[in-house]
Amino acid sequence: MYRDKKVLIIGLARSGLAAAKLLVTLGASVTVSEAKPASELPDAEALMAMGVKLVGQTGEVFEADYDEVIKNPGISNEKWFVRRLKERGIPVITEIELAYRVAPDQHYIAITGTNGKTTTCTLLYEILKKAYPEKTHLSGNIGVALCDTVLKADLMHSPGHYIVLEISNFQLLDIVTFQPSLAAIINLAPDHIDFMGSEDAYYRSKCRVYENMDAGGVFLKNEDDPLVAEYTARYPVPAQIVGFSAEAPADVWADADAIYAFGEKLMPLKELKIVGRHNVQNVLVAVAAALQMGVPAQTVRQTVAAFTGVEHRIEFVRELGGVRYYNDSKGTNVDATVTALKAFDAPVILLAGGFEKGLSFEPLKPYLKNVKRVVAFGACGERLNRELTGNTGVLTETLAEALKAANEIAVPGDVILLSPTTSSFDQFSCYEERGEKFKEMVRKLG
Repeated sequence: MYRDKKVLIIGLARSGLAAAKLLVTLGASVTVSEAKPASELPDAEALMAMGVKLVGQTGEVFEADYDEVIKNPGISNEKWFVRRLKERGIPVITEIELAYRVAPDQHYIAITGTNGKTTTCTLLYEILKKAYPEKTHLSGNIGVALCDTVLKADLMHSPGHYIVLEISNFQLLDIVTFQPSLAAIINLAPDHIDFMGSEDAYYRSKCRVYENMDAGGVFLKNEDDPLVAEYTARYPVPAQIVGFSAEAPADVWADADAIYAFGEKLMPLKELKIVGRHNVQNVLVAVAAALQMGVPAQTVRQTVAAFTGVEHRIEFVRELGGVRYYNDSKGTNVDATVTALKAFDAPVILLAGGFEKGLSFEPLKPYLKNVKRVVAFGACGERLNRELTGNTGVLTETLAEALKAANEIAVPGDVILLSPTTSSFDQFSCYEERGEKFKEMVRKLG
């Protein structure tokens, strides 16, 4: 399919590197366009040894002839060079589409939504791995590029694998033929407005997860989310619909005591080790998906009961002097922070701030009744302190200063929660680095 094709990859990063390796294996002629010079790219030498050509992002690069372009999902379609390539009629896709095209005969389970993707995908992966240990993979936005999974597991020649795919709206924007066997939108809330331009464009992009499906596929629908209801009505789902709810009876649902699946009680909620009603919702999605993939109910129950959660999402770090510390660095939007706050009954000292996305903090205000003090930091710290607390919080510059201020306020019984409401790019390379730094500082206390 790609032998002797000329392919341009724009933006290296994890997905670009994976796409380059896969394309070289397929016999393509690969050019990588990067804003950074080759001397600053740790993989430059290895790529050039593979025959990959490294170029910059000057005009002549985008006037050359290519059969296809693979674009890093974080690069906007409004960039001049992306617009120019499309004007010239050159197909522009992301590495998710590339991987799917060369390995279509798999069970792709695509999970998207504003919050809960990583927890849901990790749990679903653990369940499926119990049932199909040699044929289950976790990939996508969770940190492993799908092209890497295709190459390492030789999915081009080995059909019938189960691929749990955490997929972001960025990755969905440039799909063409990608068709999952099962898809879910966990929930919808404002996010990435800086990139998408509007809430409507963001929500619409999430609906692309099911647009290529047919009656043979399954879509898991959140019956509790009015935005999901609105957008699935505007953009009808062509697949079978299985409903899930944490509020009322549905195909898979939970009341205050138990989880039920297709008319049968699956397990009591007291067996769950992860906290918060939002995690019940995540469990419902994983349960529904696993059962649809043929996993026995007993295997589902046992794996769910053993699951302890994921790193950087309301992650317990330690208790010191009666104060509990939680790392929610993956709380990169306001709705995620609301979810984290709802998980606690104890007084919370909230550490919030980071990259300025321009999101409104208004939705957070009704959930501050349990917040003892907001400690703001980072690029959006001043606006956060002003708009969220009326300048009654504590304003600091760095995460380290925020933690120091929180420790001076905290008394036994309090919770110090890092849940930033935004991304990390003002002071850290990613939310993982921010979370690791926070945990390191907490572990050094006392």
